[in-house]
Amino acid sequence: MSGLIKSSIARKVVMALSGLFLVFFLGQHFVINITSVIAPDTFNEWSHFMGYNGLVQFILQPVLIAGVIVHFAMGIALELKNNKARAVKYKQYNGGANASWMSRNMIITGLVVLAFLGLHMYDFWVQEISYKYIAMSPEEPTRYLEETVHKFEPFWRTIIYVISFVLLALHLWHGFASSFQTMGLNNKYSAGIQTFTKIYSIAIPLGFIFIALYHHFNPITH
Repeated sequence: MSGLIKSSIARKVVMALSGLFLVFFLGQHFVINITSVIAPDTFNEWSHFMGYNGLVQFILQPVLIAGVIVHFAMGIALELKNNKARAVKYKQYNGGANASWMSRNMIITGLVVLAFLGLHMYDFWVQEISYKYIAMSPEEPTRYLEETVHKFEPFWRTIIYVISFVLLALHLWHGFASSFQTMGLNNKYSAGIQTFTKIYSIAIPLGFIFIALYHHFNPITH
């Protein structure tokens, strides 16, 4: 029994650490992407650096992909384990009286976000790999803004991005704060941490929604 408990705790810690890593990346990703609205030249410059820097491409990028896989694998494993552990099934269960909707549906919002990441990687990462390593196209440092705006031209794709970021906000609302609790950071700073995580969970997804809508309604014309 103690081994099972330790195994469960270890999975939660791994999920929390990988989640915090992904939250950090999300913020960094937002900083770069918001420049596509307020400073297009900077966006092209930073995107070109990220796309051709060896450290980013061959070390940080694989670490990021591994972080995504580990986080969601641990989340699914814990959900399956928890479901299996519920030996007694209640005929009636008022879930809302015991936990928030976000905490009870983390696996659902997480899987939707994972599906969105698949679309996002196809839109940008796969296309970038194809451009550089399959088509062997020459470097064009100013191509990134136009390519990004082009992705948001279809209304259906923009709506998918908007819905996905709403669900990401719900996922972060519970998951971000829970990660700190899992790491044992329950002290005099807990209230401040809670406030920060709530603000972050709303502000960053809203920022991405703004970017998607801005580019949809402001296409590049030649």
